[in-house]
Amino acid sequence: MNDTASIRAMTREDLPRIGELVDANQMFPSEMLPDMTAPFFEGEAEAHRWIVFDDGQLSGVAYTVPEAMTDGAWNTLLICVDPARHGAGIGARLMQHIEADLASGGGRILLVETSGKPEFERTRGFYDMLGYEREARIRDYYEAGDDKVVFRKALG
Repeated sequence: MNDTASIRAMTREDLPRIGELVDANQMFPSEMLPDMTAPFFEGEAEAHRWIVFDDGQLSGVAYTVPEAMTDGAWNTLLICVDPARHGAGIGARLMQHIEADLASGGGRILLVETSGKPEFERTRGFYDMLGYEREARIRDYYEAGDDKVVFRKALG
């Protein structure tokens, strides 16, 4: 991994590359990004936290928000890494950065949600490896046959 790599806040100039990452990982239609990132660019960066892993080519992105009506609960709604770089530790570094940042600001717990489909086993294994607990499964959440699996980690 590049020793000059950094994790930093997203900029508008990053959006085309973030769209490529979202499309490459088949997260959701990248056309949704302008609406998703608008609050961040309109001054709500404290609540809508977009970060990127920049190693000269922007290899990863993550998006985390506070859970409404909670005291210190947050949810990482998006994390994706260039598929050519999967397994290189970029996702782990992004999650560790998020956890440390939230904990230092009084965050208590971090939630992450993913699909229960077999093709997401590697994703679920990633969160297991990082010490997240499988907190809940909501059957048929995304669509019939596609459960939502919720992971939880205490911060601090």
